[in-house]
Amino acid sequence: MDGAVDTLVDEMSAVTMTVQEVRMAQRAKGPATVLAIGTVTPDNCVYQSDYADYYFRVTKSEHLLHLKEKFKRMCK
Repeated sequence: MDGAVDTLVDEMSAVTMTVQEVRMAQRAKGPATVLAIGTVTPDNCVYQSDYADYYFRVTKSEHLLHLKEKFKRMCK
């Protein structure tokens, strides 16, 4: 039984990797090694307080003043 345990320990020690080896194995090799992850504010970002004016301007509905005022109240 002890021989089986010794064999298992030998196999595990052969598989054991250092932290540096793990990090190197996880890295890509070649020119495309960086993947940028982030957030960006879109070009058409509109603040909630300005949204009613923006929406009615984009939909060409600026002549509907009573709806625009109601929509502004809803956006507050």
